[in-house]
Amino acid sequence: MKHRRIPKRKAAMAGGAVAALVAAGVTFQSANASDDTEQFAVKPLSAVAAGNLASTLGKTLGGDAAGTYYDADTKALVVNVLDEKAADSVRKAGGKARIVENTLAELKSARQTLTAKATIPGTSWAVDPVTNRVVVTADRTVKGARWTKLTQVVEALGGKAELKKSAGEFKPFIAGGDAITGGSGRCSLGFNVVKDGEPFFITAGHCTESISTWSDSSGKEIGQNAESSFPDNDFGLVKYTADVEHPSEVNLYNGSTQAITKAGDATVGMKVTRSGSTTQVHDGEVTGLDATVNYGNGDIVNGLIQTTVCAEPGDSGGSLFAGDTAIGLTSGGSGDCSSGGETFFQPVTEALSTFGAEIG
Repeated sequence: MKHRRIPKRKAAMAGGAVAALVAAGVTFQSANASDDTEQFAVKPLSAVAAGNLASTLGKTLGGDAAGTYYDADTKALVVNVLDEKAADSVRKAGGKARIVENTLAELKSARQTLTAKATIPGTSWAVDPVTNRVVVTADRTVKGARWTKLTQVVEALGGKAELKKSAGEFKPFIAGGDAITGGSGRCSLGFNVVKDGEPFFITAGHCTESISTWSDSSGKEIGQNAESSFPDNDFGLVKYTADVEHPSEVNLYNGSTQAITKAGDATVGMKVTRSGSTTQVHDGEVTGLDATVNYGNGDIVNGLIQTTVCAEPGDSGGSLFAGDTAIGLTSGGSGDCSSGGETFFQPVTEALSTFGAEIG
C-alpha cells in the first residue's frame, strides 16, 4: 500500500540533529570564523561518538549552537557557536569551538527563501558548518533564465549563501547490496529488517513507488511492497513472501559480507561505504545532512545525507553503512563512478522509525 507522505523533521546538529553540508575539498578555515585559542584538551572521538556529543551539546547550547562537523584527521568534533560563553561550554566538553557570524536561525531563513524563490529542478541546498553558509548546488541542466534567477536569489542572501555548479545531473538512481528487480526496473536491497516479528527489507521509496512485486537476481519472487513514501521522503518497506535466507548483512562483492547489527545517524565527516548492484562497493565521506534535492523530474526530497560516494542507476536503495552500522539508503545524485559527483542517501533511522521496524 502507498504510505502517506511524512513531514520531515528539522535537524540542528550533527549525528541526526544538525543541518550541515561540508563541500568536498573545502578547508577547515572560514573568513568569518575564529578558532578557539585557550588551552582546553580536545577529546579524540570516533565519528559516532562525535555525533553523540554533538546531540548533547545541541541541547545544552540551544540557540547558541550554530552547526557542527567531524574533523576526521584530528578526530575532533568542531562546534560552531556565537559567543565565548558557549565556546567555553564546548571546550569543557572536549569539543573544538569556533565562533561564527551566522546563526542557525538565519541560515534556516535563507533555506526558506530558497524554497520559496528558487525551487528549480536540478538544484540542492544544505547548511555548510565549515563556511557557516548555505551551499546551493546547481547541476548542468540549470542554465539560461533559471541560472540567472538562481544567481539573483543567492546573491540577495549575501554572506548567508554561496552558489556552486555540478558537472553532473541530479536524478534518482532507479535502473545494498544485492539486485532486486520488478517489471522492467532494477534497484538494490538496502537492509533486512524485522517488523512485528516478521521479515522485511527496506529500499528506496522511488523504487517502491514504481515497482510493487520484487524478485532476486535469479528471477525468483521474494517480496511485495508493504509501505512506500516518495517524494519528500525516499524509503519503502517490502514484506518477504518467499522462504529465503535474510541475514542482517551487506554484500561486499568480494566473497564476503559485512554484518549489520544496528542503525545509526550520519555525522558530517564520517567515513562511509556503499554497496549496490550496479557499481558494487565504494567508499567516501559524509559531506552534509538535511539536504534538500530538487531532482530534474520535478520530485523534491528533503532531509537527505549528502556524500562523496559515487553511485549509478540500479544502485538505488542500496546500503550505506559505517562498519556494522546501517546509515542510509541510496536515493540519487549526479556523476558516476568514473567521474565522481554527489550522491544523496535517505537516513535509515527515519525509515525504521516510520515503519516501526528494526535491524534484524
